[in-house]
Amino acid sequence: MRRALCLSALATASGKIYFSETFGDGWESRWTSSEWKKSDGTQGTWKASAGKWFSDEKEDQGIQTAEDSRFFGLSAGFDSFSNAGKDLIIQYQAKYEKDIECGGGYVKIGPKLSDPTTFGDPTPYNIMFGPDKCGYTKRTHLIFNYKGKNVLKKSDLAYKQEGEGTSHVYRLVLKPDNTARVEIDGEKIYEGSLKEDWELLAPKEIKDPEDKKPSDWVDDSMMDDPEDKKPENWVEEKRIVDEKAKKPDDWDDEED
Repeated sequence: MRRALCLSALATASGKIYFSETFGDGWESRWTSSEWKKSDGTQGTWKASAGKWFSDEKEDQGIQTAEDSRFFGLSAGFDSFSNAGKDLIIQYQAKYEKDIECGGGYVKIGPKLSDPTTFGDPTPYNIMFGPDKCGYTKRTHLIFNYKGKNVLKKSDLAYKQEGEGTSHVYRLVLKPDNTARVEIDGEKIYEGSLKEDWELLAPKEIKDPEDKKPSDWVDDSMMDDPEDKKPENWVEEKRIVDEKAKKPDDWDDEED
């Protein structure tokens, strides 16, 4: 279940909310359900619900997947904006009422769709953020699209979507200095540099595909020096007698 979604940008003095949704009355008119998998019969549907556990049924209402083992997608539009020089904050709340074997509860922020009903896995996006699980692979995704390529974080973010019926709040903060901070339920699980933790930029050094070993290359790590020779005072014996050594006064030839 997804209950709330918010996009905002904060400047030093003030902030602006570009998109906010609590899925109250009339949410169907603001959102378009995906029909990406409708033709093969695996497209799921959404319903409004507060779920099994709630404090106030009306206030706690969100949208919920209505079937198991289906593909689900939902999209809504907002005006284009720039977060240049400002913090961009993406925050939403998700609740799983039962464990899932394979699926995700993430959000995608991307360009305007010419036909929202086609929204699905192939749809281009700028940012993908949220929990994802399939079998033993569990992680919180944070993927950026850079020059047409979806770039995953070099190491996975912790998966916190455990506990049936427990709501979790996901918060992403992107800063003008190209750093990011991820919080789940107010707990920081990541803070760092996009440049260092995502392969967004070309490496400073790349392998030369034309490079090859010279014809006289030797793979042995060590080799004999053909010019090497023993010094003039070299002694072949492994042990030599100390000419100055003598027996101590209490030496006993029979015992020692």
